[in-house]
Amino acid sequence: MSTTLGKKTARVAIVGRPNAGKTTLFNALTGAKQRIGNYPGITVEIAEGSYCVSGRVIQCLDVPGLYSLRAISEDEDEALRVMTAADDSAADLYVIVMDGSSLERCLFLFSQVAELGRPMLVALTMTDVEAVDAEELSRHIGVEVIPVVAHRNQGVDELRDAIERNLADPVAPDLELGYPEMVRIAVQRLAQNGVAGSVNELREYALGIRSHDGLPELQRLQVEAEMKDLLGKNIEGRLLDSQTRYAWASSVRKAVHTTAPRTKNRTDKIDAVLTHRVFGVFIFLAIMYGVFQGIYTLASPLMDLIEMGTGWLSDLVSGPLSGTPMLHDLVIDGVIAGVGGVLVFLPQIAILFFFIAVLEGSGYLARAAFLMDRSLGWCGLNGRAFIPLLSSYACAIPGIMAARVMPDPKSRLATILVAPLMSCSARLPVYVLLIGIFIEPQYGAAAAGLALFGMHIVGLLVAVPTALVLNRGFLKGPRLPFLLEMPRYQWPKPRDVAITVWSKVASFLKTAGTVILAMSIVIWALLYFPRTAPVDRYRNPWTPEQIESQQAQRQLENSYLGQFGRAVTPVFEPAGFDWRLTTSIIAAFPAREVVVPAMSVIFGMGEGEDSDDLRSAIRDAKKPDGTPLMGLSNAISLMVFFALCCQCLSTVATIKAETKSWKWAWLAFFYMTAIAWVLAVVVYQAGIAFGWG
Repeated sequence: MSTTLGKKTARVAIVGRPNAGKTTLFNALTGAKQRIGNYPGITVEIAEGSYCVSGRVIQCLDVPGLYSLRAISEDEDEALRVMTAADDSAADLYVIVMDGSSLERCLFLFSQVAELGRPMLVALTMTDVEAVDAEELSRHIGVEVIPVVAHRNQGVDELRDAIERNLADPVAPDLELGYPEMVRIAVQRLAQNGVAGSVNELREYALGIRSHDGLPELQRLQVEAEMKDLLGKNIEGRLLDSQTRYAWASSVRKAVHTTAPRTKNRTDKIDAVLTHRVFGVFIFLAIMYGVFQGIYTLASPLMDLIEMGTGWLSDLVSGPLSGTPMLHDLVIDGVIAGVGGVLVFLPQIAILFFFIAVLEGSGYLARAAFLMDRSLGWCGLNGRAFIPLLSSYACAIPGIMAARVMPDPKSRLATILVAPLMSCSARLPVYVLLIGIFIEPQYGAAAAGLALFGMHIVGLLVAVPTALVLNRGFLKGPRLPFLLEMPRYQWPKPRDVAITVWSKVASFLKTAGTVILAMSIVIWALLYFPRTAPVDRYRNPWTPEQIESQQAQRQLENSYLGQFGRAVTPVFEPAGFDWRLTTSIIAAFPAREVVVPAMSVIFGMGEGEDSDDLRSAIRDAKKPDGTPLMGLSNAISLMVFFALCCQCLSTVATIKAETKSWKWAWLAFFYMTAIAWVLAVVVYQAGIAFGWG
């Protein structure tokens, strides 16, 4: 067998079942910081990383998890493309990751991968949980086995050494799985009758696993006749293949486990409660409410510190810039008010992702997917959709990409089209801002936490019937079975939690320093120009404060953005939005992160030193007749609108990329915007009818 000694770069594919520890091992080998979660479906595309040894680059590929080589979803297809590549992109070595606590199922996959005839070795994970004799396992499967505990960096150096050895002297396993004699005879007859292919390919022809359609007609008829004669009509080939592989895997597992398997472990006992048909749902809702209550209450002190820092920075630069009014307004009302207005919500975003990372790391989110399968089933989806929907709570873009775990194109498309309805982290600042103005002061922190939880549920409540309409009316997708391997419960790994939180915080800060900064300046310019003639101080017997307020109001109304906002206001008036709120909505259509900076600029302009206090500015804003601009009814309608509207062109572009069609991308944009407008109008009008103001 050829070696890779002369190659300056070697490609190593890390392959295994979902949740076997591939990404943790990939990070340990390469130093990368791929997202890690304790439930299947985290890796939906190929990740690449590398390390150097002895002057050579080892390029590692983190391949999406798969249960077998019979792919049923796009992420599994992606994995198979890497594993079966025959050109220069083919991997020089496979590292098969086996979970020692579910060894039998991992051996089933290994038996299939082994038939590809590629060089491989095994990285045995979870050895700190389940004792496995690695040497005995190596003897049974015919390749080197290296025990690793990647999150503790145990065995990683030994694995690197093993990779070097196997690149220099590659080994492809040759397994004897123990198929019945009639299968061996069938393979022999096919070969004698001129059917081309390897032994494994001929066996797949015999068992009906490999389609006969690719054969010439004479050979196809010959294959079918031979199989009928040997196997009989009552034997299902695929079932026989699976039974044979699992029988082999079971015998190997019994030979290599050094301790007897436990009949009922801690995970089973916890699952008896957390996945209970009745109690499990209520526990799930209670956990989610606790998460959002924690977001609201724990972040308050940190938000106060950021607000103080923003106010201090405004005071610091206000004096030196007072001689240049336009530059002063740009920096204070544009940059600091815009960017500072969204940075204040950084604590909530960090806390949200902390809780999500903890729930992922503990293994609970796989159980949540199991519970959600019952809730999603009637609309044509299954529990696999929970993974992309959950990812969309962070950001719709990775959520849409995670829909590759769906097992068929129609259910994948339906999941893509409803994933943006989930309340992503960019909507969180709007919720916190309005809840802090109109709900918490009057109804208390508990009601505020409940309102925040409710706003994150609104999207899900709309997504489920929307998926039903899509599946029954447009896509007509079938109800598919839900298969998901439950990981064991474990304490979340602090490093993984820290990586997840930091990556999301860094992404938010990058957005604040680029998109939000740029849009804040653009919005400020559209509000600052054209300049309005000053109020005549001699003809109006007003105080200086009244004159300044009138001047600011005229400037806002006559600016470019104000004129546009007033022009489209009639569309949004039924939802309770005046031209200022409408302008904020329109400004945020390219990216919803811009809405709070837009409101900061719109409501803060001309307010002097207190322009940073957006809550006070909105609370004190008045209509032309002197009544308050906003009350509870239009505050809730505004939150509902932002919960459902597709204000993110990056999301639209991602839908186009994943579906290969602008038709579905613009359908998502328009149907979400229409639903958002209708429900915002309904909520506002109902609120007025009930006297919410």
